[in-house]
Order: sequence, then structure tokens, then C-alpha cells
Amino acid sequence: MKTRRQYDEEFKKMAVELSEAKGSLKVTADELGITPQILTRWRRERVVTPGTPAVSRAQVSQEQQEIVRLKKELKQAELDRIAEATRYLKIVVQRIRC
Repeated sequence: MKTRRQYDEEFKKMAVELSEAKGSLKVTADELGITPQILTRWRRERVVTPGTPAVSRAQVSQEQQEIVRLKKELKQAELDRIAEATRYLKIVVQRIRC
């Protein structure tokens, strides 16, 4: 049975920075002996704001998580509203044609 390799945060940070500098996930992953999927996940887990150090998703505050959730809900509500307006316009157009 294979055991999972453990990577420290410094290695992960270095790998992400290297992949961004090279511009190629696959090449960087091959050079470091890891899979591109792992490197992709590490890149996704890092939340970087210009001028601030990178933090992991686990370190994102509850308020920030709530903001992200509410933005998703707002976007869905907007899409639902547009869909409803489209259905209404189709009904109006059908009635006009009759």
C-alpha cells in the first residue's frame, strides 16, 4: 500500500510561485515530481490579494466566506430574474401574434 507524501507549506508556496513564474503547470509539476492535479489544487487553495501575503482558504475569515456565499446567491437571483423576464416576454410575444 502506498503512503501519501506530505509537503510542508513552504514547498507548496515555492511550487505555486514557480508554476506562476514558468507559466506552465505541467512542466513545473514534472520538474518537482508531483502531479499537475496537486499543483492545481495548491494554486486554487491560495487566496492572493495584491500587496498582502498569500493565505490558505482555511484562514479566510467567516465574514469573507459569507460575502462569497452571498455574492453567489445574488448572482443566482439575477439569473432567475432574467429567466423569468424571458419567459414573460415569450408569453407576451405569443399573445401578440395570436
